[in-house]
Amino acid sequence: MIRTKHLWPWMIAGIGFVALVGAAGFRATPGALVEPLQQEFGWSTGTIGFAMSVNLALYGVTAPFSAALMERFGVRKVTAGAMALIALGSGLTVFMTAAWQLVLLWGVLVGLGAGSISLGFVATIGTRWFAKRIGLVTGILSAGGATGSLIFLPLVASMAESSAGWRSAAIVVSLVAFATVPLVLLFFREHPADIGIPPHGATEVVPPRPASGNAARLAVTTLKNAARTRPFWLLAAGFAICGATTNGLVATHFIPAAHDHGMPSVTAAGLLALIGVFDLVGTILSGWLTDRVDSRLLLAIYYLLRGISLLALPHVFDDTVTGFMMVFVVFYGLDFIATVPPTVALCREHFGMSAPIVFGWVFASHQIGAAIAATVAGMTRDGFGNYAPVWYVAGFLSIGAAVLSMKIMRPTVETPPVGTATPPVPAAVDAVADDEREPQPNRG
Repeated sequence: MIRTKHLWPWMIAGIGFVALVGAAGFRATPGALVEPLQQEFGWSTGTIGFAMSVNLALYGVTAPFSAALMERFGVRKVTAGAMALIALGSGLTVFMTAAWQLVLLWGVLVGLGAGSISLGFVATIGTRWFAKRIGLVTGILSAGGATGSLIFLPLVASMAESSAGWRSAAIVVSLVAFATVPLVLLFFREHPADIGIPPHGATEVVPPRPASGNAARLAVTTLKNAARTRPFWLLAAGFAICGATTNGLVATHFIPAAHDHGMPSVTAAGLLALIGVFDLVGTILSGWLTDRVDSRLLLAIYYLLRGISLLALPHVFDDTVTGFMMVFVVFYGLDFIATVPPTVALCREHFGMSAPIVFGWVFASHQIGAAIAATVAGMTRDGFGNYAPVWYVAGFLSIGAAVLSMKIMRPTVETPPVGTATPPVPAAVDAVADDEREPQPNRG
């Protein structure tokens, strides 16, 4: 029994990791499919970039509502539905013939599905199932996206350039997403209390918080209360820059930018996948550090180093893989989403048990930044003939995010760890104030 008690949280984290890998499959494909779509349909970079922007925006905006839906209906149902939606959107792209269909399938369906199992899902598992090592587990789960890119990106790029074509790659991703659904439905559990155990590192079984009757209202009320605080806006602004400089730029436009300098798309896709390898290492290491080092300081260092690497990027592109490019890949890869564990930790520190939904809103700002950057970068490429201006702007924005991170103050009363029977309200804000919670029916 003791062994099982310790294993269950890690088993749940493992199932979550597999689901995130599956969700990342189609998220890894846009950069590799820009060239094939242009060749087949004649669509401009800006048109394809707009579809990516819709995907990125919905991916972010859906996250807080998804976290609230998980509170209302359960993580298992929401996650299984999200994976089915991703599979549907991916599979139907093989029939598209017009740009609006790309926006509908790639942008809307996959964006909604991926947004329902994004970093808000990571925060939910981390805060429900772990009282200690929250940083480490959120780092491991966040790395699921990097692992998905590592697995799928070279495969998609090679299939897109082979006789099989990009449609076969879309079908493979769809099948993988569908295969994840039964795994989640059969083996996932909602709360440690459901099987009579405390969160990992705690000593008391914590009863689940009563479900709200209205998930949308819960998400909006949480935002309204969190938005009254300075830490929320500093975290949201920094994470918006994070999204612009990762998903919006490098994940979406690195391959076509490298191709502009004569590098084959498959080679560029391999470099992007290698960034994913170092991202996996860097994010797990960041989670380990988050349990030991001031999260504000970690964020400032990560953003500063990212800014330096992006300012150098225009000077290391070449038609072959050079030593300077490999230095960028390692340096930038270690930093790619290392910001997630300290950001989740700061949400937990300032917003207590409402952290998953608050982080969902912070993540929404991340994806809005990514969406804007994806479109602006595509338009810049169409207008100037190269991507150089956007790399420089992204570098200076990242340095600005480092400054914002250091302005986040500590709450005056530290939030107790998950696992205490009745966690007090953090000093910064109770993200869902008592007088604004969903009213319960009168049972008297």
